[in-house]
Amino acid sequence: MNDRNRLSGRHRQSGVPTMSNTAAASGTASNSSLAILVGRVLLSILFILAGYSKLTDIAGTAGWFGSIGLPMPTVTTVVVGLVELLGGLAVLIGFQTRIAAIVLALFTLGATAVAHLDFSQAGNALMLQKNLGLTGGFLLLVALGAGAYSIDAKRG
Repeated sequence: MNDRNRLSGRHRQSGVPTMSNTAAASGTASNSSLAILVGRVLLSILFILAGYSKLTDIAGTAGWFGSIGLPMPTVTTVVVGLVELLGGLAVLIGFQTRIAAIVLALFTLGATAVAHLDFSQAGNALMLQKNLGLTGGFLLLVALGAGAYSIDAKRG
């Protein structure tokens, strides 16, 4: 393609207008940032709600944690609730996203190992699969970051 055709935005052989690499990349970047935002929202909802639920029913959650043998069930409930709630909020707004995502990925794998590997319990196979999928989503956030629609992007 010669300079005149490149500047006019027309493909040399067909005369059809073409999109410049910059415009194509910009559209792709915008679509990627939107997809990352939607992914962050969807990933965070479960953790925000679960953390809030634990923190508003500490006694009930601590009772269940104690029944599965977790140490210091009340303290564990508060710590787990805070990790879920604050980690979920961080992912939602895109603040320190890579750190929050790795914490939640490791937390999810740990929770799976502690509470969801007894396949004689109804639903644990599904919980394992769900948690592996969530972990995959968090690892993508670790790799890609929060995208343009985030506090991380605004902070540079």
